[in-house]
Amino acid sequence: MLDIALIREKPEWVKQQLQNLNDEPALARIDAVVDLDRRRRAMLTQVEAIKNNRNQLNKLMGVFRGSKTFSPAQIVGGAQQAIRALNEADVAAALQALTNPQPVAALEGDPAQLVKAAYEELATAMKNLGLRADELDEQVHQVEAELNDHMYWIPNMPHESVPVGRNDTENRIWEPEGELRDFDFTPQAHWDLGPALDIIDFERGVKISGTRFYLIKGMGARLYRGMIAWLLDVHTTQHGFIEIYPPFMVREAAMFGSAQFPKFKENVYADLDAELYMLPTAEVALTNMHADEILEEAQLPLHYVSHTPCFRREKMSAGRDVRGIKRVHQFEKVELYKFATPETSYDELESMVRAAENVCRLLKIPFRRIEMVTGDLGFAAAKKFDLEMWAPGSQEWLEVSSCSNCTEFQARRANVRYRPAAGGKPRFVHTLNGSGLGMVRTLIAVLENYQQKDGSVVIPDVLRPYMDGLEAIEPGQ
Repeated sequence: MLDIALIREKPEWVKQQLQNLNDEPALARIDAVVDLDRRRRAMLTQVEAIKNNRNQLNKLMGVFRGSKTFSPAQIVGGAQQAIRALNEADVAAALQALTNPQPVAALEGDPAQLVKAAYEELATAMKNLGLRADELDEQVHQVEAELNDHMYWIPNMPHESVPVGRNDTENRIWEPEGELRDFDFTPQAHWDLGPALDIIDFERGVKISGTRFYLIKGMGARLYRGMIAWLLDVHTTQHGFIEIYPPFMVREAAMFGSAQFPKFKENVYADLDAELYMLPTAEVALTNMHADEILEEAQLPLHYVSHTPCFRREKMSAGRDVRGIKRVHQFEKVELYKFATPETSYDELESMVRAAENVCRLLKIPFRRIEMVTGDLGFAAAKKFDLEMWAPGSQEWLEVSSCSNCTEFQARRANVRYRPAAGGKPRFVHTLNGSGLGMVRTLIAVLENYQQKDGSVVIPDVLRPYMDGLEAIEPGQ
């Protein structure tokens, strides 16, 4: 979530950034946000004034009731004057009436009973003042809820270094690393190669769960499991990440805290009776590990890595994405996550991208870095890089990693702060996330790049220790 002060102080700048992000729906909300914020602040001022006045009146009321110098006529007169003033919302006049009460001309009835009645009527007027404050409080809550409804839909602002562009066609593609293999045969796509090796079963996956589900089996499952273990080992032993094994279901607050809700709510699987949601990414759980906590600056940066299944209901487009396991409802990722200070977060982003690049390099598969333009930045990211591996059978570059600096956008929602070593108020941390790597597409890249003319697939050197030294997956194995 953005700092409301940013929108309040620089609304036109925010609008320009939203235009750069190509987010017209969010842009349409800014004027409403500014108006609601103005109303909220005005009402808060009113509430504060009423509560301060009520406190003053309560103190003076005690003095007024305990005074032994005021006559019954003064008490009745002062109470009547204060009540009239309160009914007209003139607190200053009410204070004056209780401080210097003017007597009524004559008391008609028992003085003691008249004084008692005056105190009761004054107490009722004071209670009504409190009720007015409560009513305003409720109005403030309603305005704040409406304000938050808008704020939750406004994306993070892009970093000044992000290139301005309308969509993914304008992303900046870095020079690929690694040579594209020159095959002496026509390489197969994984949707043919996998079934031929009996390691991917599309039909049974669909039979069990429906479209966009699959089944990895035999040596394919072993390779898949070995890739996960290898990635976790590399990131923990070489890159300094701490492994986390989180719950795969989270509360709604965690979805809001990680900026998945409300924007992507339609894309998740849920147990609505239990009010739990299946992870669309481990990022959700990792963001909320430190929700509502204040960390010490000396603890930062925190580097976490987590392997989880991910579940997404997103609608799939027709076309080439229909075939294979590139775009499915259930997949796995080894997720990298960081909590950092604002001063170091962009250095941490670069080191995260390099960690993901390193595993691509160790697999000896051609890859390239993509620098995202504003129009393809996503919702929570202030700056983002993707990594793509070459898939020669599918004849396309596959996104296997997306690394983002979300600055304080998620931390503000999840309320994750740190206490500066130099002192001062706690500040929001910066959060970063990235795939290290996405498993399904990495499996595609391994199968298609390491396939042989005889239909076998050679096991990459780094994965052989996780396959008991197996060098290749052979047809009929």
